[in-house]
Amino acid sequence: MNRWLPTVAVGLLALIGPWLVGGSISAPVAPPFVAAGDEHLLGTDVLGRDVLDRVLAGGRALVLQAAGATLLGSAVGLALGITIALTRARFVLRIVDAFAAVPALLLLLLLASGFSGSDTAVALAIALVSVPFSVRVIHERVAQLATTDYVQDAQARGDSTLVLIRHDILPGLAPVALAESGIRFVAATQLAATAGFLGLGAGAPAANWGRMVRENSTGLTMNPLPVIVPAALLVVLAVGVTLVLDRAAGLRAGGVEQTGHLT
Repeated sequence: MNRWLPTVAVGLLALIGPWLVGGSISAPVAPPFVAAGDEHLLGTDVLGRDVLDRVLAGGRALVLQAAGATLLGSAVGLALGITIALTRARFVLRIVDAFAAVPALLLLLLLASGFSGSDTAVALAIALVSVPFSVRVIHERVAQLATTDYVQDAQARGDSTLVLIRHDILPGLAPVALAESGIRFVAATQLAATAGFLGLGAGAPAANWGRMVRENSTGLTMNPLPVIVPAALLVVLAVGVTLVLDRAAGLRAGGVEQTGHLT
């Protein structure tokens, strides 16, 4: 549990941080790039704004974008991957593969820039670019499970598709789906931070951890904290969530190995 504390702490900081802001996140409070001190614990940024307040306010939208995109992308990936594998609709898989060939960043720019200033549009764009990879991973695993004896026995018994999926496919698919979700979340966090870095979503003066890295890179030698702190929080969050999901996937896989399938 202790190894998860940094991830939990960063997640809570991102979600409740805007409620902890002590002042304005847009008004200058001192000269630009003042070093950390008693008055401003993390110093000031490129415009003389309090870095701590902007860090507190800058994580919620990014984390919600990444989490929402991961949930939506994983749900669509599960539905399409399972359906394609069980129906053997290979032509649909070819369409998905063709869509995956489009560079993710280019697609993100096209979709998010079409709805300027919308964090929801950024989240939907991130989900969309992640779907093809989720579909491919889920499809391959389900195709493997479909050849197992217990799945073929269930089909021979005349079990309905929903019963087959519930009792014979999902238990073996869960570890892979959880691990894939962890990878998707890392990618979604990176894309959400990149979107903020590029100025997509809610614009300035709204705080965003990704945008803070870009805005303050010119002052690294004077006060590196406006860049280092949000970047470090993003790394801890992404890596920590992956470790948590890997652990959950391992526990799930152990349970499946003991039981064979879900009863």
